[in-house]
Amino acid sequence: MTSTAMGQRVDIEKLRAALRHMSRGNLLSIANRAIELVPRARLGSLVAGMVRLDLLSEGTRDAASLLDEVRTFHDACLRGDYYESFDVNSKNCMDTSNGTDAFMVEFERLMDKCIRASAKGRSSTVREAFELLFALLRRLDRDPDSVVFFADEGGSWQVGVDWRAALAAYFLCLAEGTPAEHFAREVDRAIADFADYDRPKHLATARRVASAEQKVALRSVPARGQRGSRRA
Repeated sequence: MTSTAMGQRVDIEKLRAALRHMSRGNLLSIANRAIELVPRARLGSLVAGMVRLDLLSEGTRDAASLLDEVRTFHDACLRGDYYESFDVNSKNCMDTSNGTDAFMVEFERLMDKCIRASAKGRSSTVREAFELLFALLRRLDRDPDSVVFFADEGGSWQVGVDWRAALAAYFLCLAEGTPAEHFAREVDRAIADFADYDRPKHLATARRVASAEQKVALRSVPARGQRGSRRA
């Protein structure tokens, strides 16, 4: 969520009207964001009458780390937990299933969490979390039906990611203690796989966080993409 969006005053009645026309996936995303913004003491009021509150009692277990959350999500995706299909016809070929919507929202939540965590300090665990999420996107490009169901053409391009924010955060983590040649190789790979259309800007971002040795290694990375991207 951008700072501009956070500071924007919203007309409640206009918002209510807009909500009535939103897709299930967007409504689920809004609900997920609301969970993060509403004080914990008010969450019961938010969902009262729609879920059984006795089933939502807070447990005593320790909160999972970011990496553990991402690992759990990654493993669930590979098990097919988010795969839910439906019979496709000409009227619903642009629809998404409940499982696909849930995948999109959880991916967005965890990616945003990784981006925020990177700003608190360079960490190898945050880098690993990023790379697990990237691995899921690469799997979507190789074999989308092994993760979620798309009624139409599927792939990582269907997952909305702010690549300027995501790659800037990832490169920050990657630069910490990574050998120069490996740093340059992974920068090139991430840009090529997800945002080749904006390669010069992403390379400039990588150079800003790179060490002197890493900057030298980045000189070998092509300044122009070798393949197109559907994320333009």
